[in-house]
Amino acid sequence: MTTPDLDLTTRKPGHHPLRDRALAWDRRLLGAATSGHWPGADSVLPRLSRGADHGVLWCAAAAALAASRTPRARRAASRGLASLGLASLAVRTLGKRSVRRPGPALAPVPLLRRVPRRPITTSFPSGHAASAAAFAAGVALESPAWGAVVTPVAASVALSRVSTGEHFPSDVLAGAALGVGAAFAVRGLVPTRGQATPPARPRAEVPALLEGEGLVLVANTASGSAERARALRDALPRAEIVECPPEDVPAELEKAASRARVLGVCGGDGTVNTAARVALRSGLPLAVLPGGTLNHFAYDLGVEDVRDLARALRQGDAVRVDVGRYSCGGEQGLFLNTCSVGVYPELVRERERWSHRIGGWPAGVLAALRVLRADRHPLEAEFQGRTRPLWLLFAGNGTYHRMGLASGRRLDLADGQLDVRVVHGGRRPAARLLAAALAGPLTRSPAHAAVQVGRLRLDHVAPGTLLAYDGEVTEVEGRVELEKLPEALTVYRPITGY
Repeated sequence: MTTPDLDLTTRKPGHHPLRDRALAWDRRLLGAATSGHWPGADSVLPRLSRGADHGVLWCAAAAALAASRTPRARRAASRGLASLGLASLAVRTLGKRSVRRPGPALAPVPLLRRVPRRPITTSFPSGHAASAAAFAAGVALESPAWGAVVTPVAASVALSRVSTGEHFPSDVLAGAALGVGAAFAVRGLVPTRGQATPPARPRAEVPALLEGEGLVLVANTASGSAERARALRDALPRAEIVECPPEDVPAELEKAASRARVLGVCGGDGTVNTAARVALRSGLPLAVLPGGTLNHFAYDLGVEDVRDLARALRQGDAVRVDVGRYSCGGEQGLFLNTCSVGVYPELVRERERWSHRIGGWPAGVLAALRVLRADRHPLEAEFQGRTRPLWLLFAGNGTYHRMGLASGRRLDLADGQLDVRVVHGGRRPAARLLAAALAGPLTRSPAHAAVQVGRLRLDHVAPGTLLAYDGEVTEVEGRVELEKLPEALTVYRPITGY
């Protein structure tokens, strides 16, 4: 058997058969794309290509998503822009500098398709394709429905870069791959809400309200929830909606419980807390429609908007969740989210003082600055058998988990645990509080500690000490006990299709 001779003498310096073959395919595909004639190629695609310059098209798309006023759409817009930013950074710092490839010749491209200004950077990879793919993938990872709307536009922008002769097909494919990779990288840092869907257990038997019959929902008009409540009435026409100012919410909830099969509430966490107390006393299942600023309980439950709650009510899907309870002397109160003493209750009171003047978020920032800069001493209390100074004791109704750089959230609302975080006293409360916030659920450190327990007791609490629960503030003294009421409350939530 003979081996054929290889003629190495005719091979040119720098000749690479695979690269040359890929370039030949690139040119063929480019020629087919530029010479083909299909509707919109001469008018729509060049405009799309120009509109995507500097990310203008995607910023406009993000603004349109945010204008829809649904939490999922706003998160999708934010994730799309974050993915676009990371992809653009990668293209400029790595892609363009690694492969210095000139763009294709414009001779075969019809004049109508040519863009006025050609890019001065190298051709590989396509920055437009990277940005388009990153934005579309980021949106789709957070909201598949909105992703289905954005993806055809992104694909058209990528196609326009070949149709107008600005890039070879391989430039566009590489850019698109880089953009999708950027979207997944962002998801690794800040997971989507769908990655941490709370478990659908323990299931509860509740009535299915196909048109909302038997649901009486009280909406707190001060939280701006009236519009959402009316949208729920459109989805469930036989539901009864009661709109009232915050001072009338407790009385209206009591009245609603007397005639309802299902008690509903629309408002912030404080309003939901009030409704939970009424539902527990009345033995009714609770339907929560988020209508406040933070909506921790509803979002951790898996209810973000009218569609989620309406689906759960129609299908009769509900779970039992834990409730936290604090007691001090003869006073008792419930909390669905958190209960705390120390610096945080002072921050809540200061925020409430300013929120009606400058808005919720600015008031929160101002309150934090005022509280942390004030000359103060840590709280003295006996905790776990030892009297110690505390800047903050936080108890969560359920264990809070952190995924990537995202803030903590609860994955199980019926785990039977109080998630207790303690920031020890010291000379610099701001530094210790910041260290605890950045570290998350670390078990031990010189500045803070984290434990999960079923019940907790604080002794020798000084008179006038503030305690915050679900955004409300009260005064406590002496002995303060925190405990769990396992699976005490039945709440509607979508089991499937989240």
